[in-house]
Amino acid sequence: MNIGQAAAFSGLSAKMIRYYEQIGLIPQAERSAAGYRTYSTQEAHSLRFIRRARDLGFPVEQIAELLTLWNDRGRASADVKAVALAHVAGLRTRIAELEAMAQTLEHLAEHCHGNDRPDCPIIADLAEQTDAAAAVPDTVAPHRAPRFGTDGPLASRRRAAK
Repeated sequence: MNIGQAAAFSGLSAKMIRYYEQIGLIPQAERSAAGYRTYSTQEAHSLRFIRRARDLGFPVEQIAELLTLWNDRGRASADVKAVALAHVAGLRTRIAELEAMAQTLEHLAEHCHGNDRPDCPIIADLAEQTDAAAAVPDTVAPHRAPRFGTDGPLASRRRAAK
């Protein structure tokens, strides 16, 4: 099958299939006499496997490991389980980090008056010096807000207030 058919079968775009070839996740496709990529049924199933693994959030490195295990009929299911559980642990960590970010932003938004005054705890928090920023020498110029012209939301509010 050609790349379009393999893409339709697997649910991946042709661009992603070419990318996976480029990074070595899948082997380079055979070429027809006209130079078009051709894929066997087994290769198309590998692409579908990759799509499902991506849908579950596996990173490319773990997908490569899972593909190797999938193609190894002598594999131990414990090896597959270990990869899956490592991914679950990573997902749980990311979920906790995202929850913490959401709670912080909700807290800041609750304390922001959302009026025409410039005081804003959200901006103050973003500008707050962190431990990493504290390591930067004081010789660094202070941050100044860029000027983007007169079409921004503040300019519109100022025009409306006049």
